Amino acid sequence: MSGENQPPLRGSLFIVSAPSGAGKTSLIKALLDSMPGITVSVSHTTRAPRQGEENGVHYHFVDVERFVQMQSQGQFLEHAKVFDNYYGTSKTSVEDTLNQGMDVILEIDWQGARQVRQQFAGCQSIFILPPSRQTLLERLTSRGQDDQTIIDRRMRDAVNEISHYQEFDYLVVNDDFDLALSQLSAIITALRLTLPRQQTANQTLLLDLLQ
Repeated sequence: MSGENQPPLRGSLFIVSAPSGAGKTSLIKALLDSMPGITVSVSHTTRAPRQGEENGVHYHFVDVERFVQMQSQGQFLEHAKVFDNYYGTSKTSVEDTLNQGMDVILEIDWQGARQVRQQFAGCQSIFILPPSRQTLLERLTSRGQDDQTIIDRRMRDAVNEISHYQEFDYLVVNDDFDLALSQLSAIITALRLTLPRQQTANQTLLLDLLQ
């Protein structure tokens, strides 16, 4: 057994999807705060920055011409148009981060997840569910600033998103936040303990033990 031809340690790609109101963003933030070696991919978008958003931190803000050019050159793992704005995940950025040994989370919807799976064999996908339809509705109306038409549309969009749960590898129900976070962490940890990653990370130990 020789370690000379072993590939460099490479990170894993995780897709995390959920309907609006399931608590995905809060869970991912808590995961990043508690687990080293993992990051969220920063998407490109043509929409204008909102107050407090920084270019390269929250999004890579580009104009439509630049986005379309990147799209035509096949630079996106996935892309979509949402409310007249374009969003996309840079293939090069994700690959570079994975090659540095970092795990990467793509926080995207089911359509984006489907595009990524077609291009990226071996990625792992996680779908986060709310604990009940009533809880989902309460979360969608919690801001108290939207009229019934907007709330109804969000609920329809959420149900449509949930209808694609069977396309994912893992399901996490966000009822108890700490439990959902521990389950999300367990999925990441399990992938880090697979033989290929452990064999690469511990090749010196394995060579010594097998001498």
